[in-house]
Amino acid sequence: MEAILQREIISNKVITRIFGLLISIILITLSGFVRLPLPFTPVPLTLQTMFVLLTGSLLGSGLGGLSLLSFMLLGVSGLSVFSATGSGLLYLCGPTGGYIFGFILAAFFIGKFAGAVRNKTLTVLLFYGADLIILATGALWLKISLRMSLGQAFLLGVAPFLGGDLLKAFLAAAIYHKLKARAKEIF
Repeated sequence: MEAILQREIISNKVITRIFGLLISIILITLSGFVRLPLPFTPVPLTLQTMFVLLTGSLLGSGLGGLSLLSFMLLGVSGLSVFSATGSGLLYLCGPTGGYIFGFILAAFFIGKFAGAVRNKTLTVLLFYGADLIILATGALWLKISLRMSLGQAFLLGVAPFLGGDLLKAFLAAAIYHKLKARAKEIF
């Protein structure tokens, strides 16, 4: 298996970057199908945030941010890439639209700093920090779109996800540490 991972299949960096971008969009889309609606909030639990963290960390800030921007633009253009096969500009106006904007910011943020962090504990904290960017952006949009107080937006859009997102940060950091050397070579 190690020999397969170290073998260059595609040597053109432009093609590998495009391939990385496409794979990340596909994984983020598919992870939106792992969706658990919560009865007390309009925001479901998904695995998308874990793949957003991996996208930013493995592809870097520029390509990672571009990947998430492309994901959003594909959804706005009508392709069913958002959670629960959602699409269109109106989807972004709904309660989860802020999280999608947060995806872009988080991927850019984590891509900027992931390569500089060597310690696994600090990597988890960095990943969790990027996840908090997603949650904060989502909660801010909840406040605006549903006309609620900041406290209500926190209770509906942040608090229910803090524990699960910490677990996703641990998993993403573990995967990142396994793949980072190879991703650095490829992208």
